[in-house]
Amino acid sequence: MDLTVVAYIVYLLISVALTVWVARTLSRNGRIFLADVLHGNEKLAEAVNHLLVVGFYLVNFGFVALYLSQDEAVADARSLFEALSVKLGVVLLVLGVMHLGNVYVLNRIRRRGVMEREQVPPVPPQGWTPQAGRGGPWAPPAPGAGAGAGAGA
Repeated sequence: MDLTVVAYIVYLLISVALTVWVARTLSRNGRIFLADVLHGNEKLAEAVNHLLVVGFYLVNFGFVALYLSQDEAVADARSLFEALSVKLGVVLLVLGVMHLGNVYVLNRIRRRGVMEREQVPPVPPQGWTPQAGRGGPWAPPAPGAGAGAGAGA
């Protein structure tokens, strides 16, 4: 068997295994985070989590497939390991970037939810405060009073 084909097989096996492991880890731990972000709505958290995992798989498996080709033939064991190390290193970097991207997006969603919760008053308004006189301190000035009165006299 050609060593280039062996390199392809090993690359695919390790890349797929790493992608599945990272996706399961993100899914398991992301579910808890999403439930907090979505205010305890478990069904919505599960749906968003599933969509994120599907997108993660699609992007990573697409990248692994596109990055499969090898320009040079693998002649010996040394070049086999060198080719695998470069390919797997790039796949690991892409997985890491995807992970950081997911965490960044989820953190932005969480931060937005926290800001919305802080904007809601702790006690709903119960009515208006009665105003003294003609509208209280925010009433417009009375006619004839103001900066121009008496200036021309």
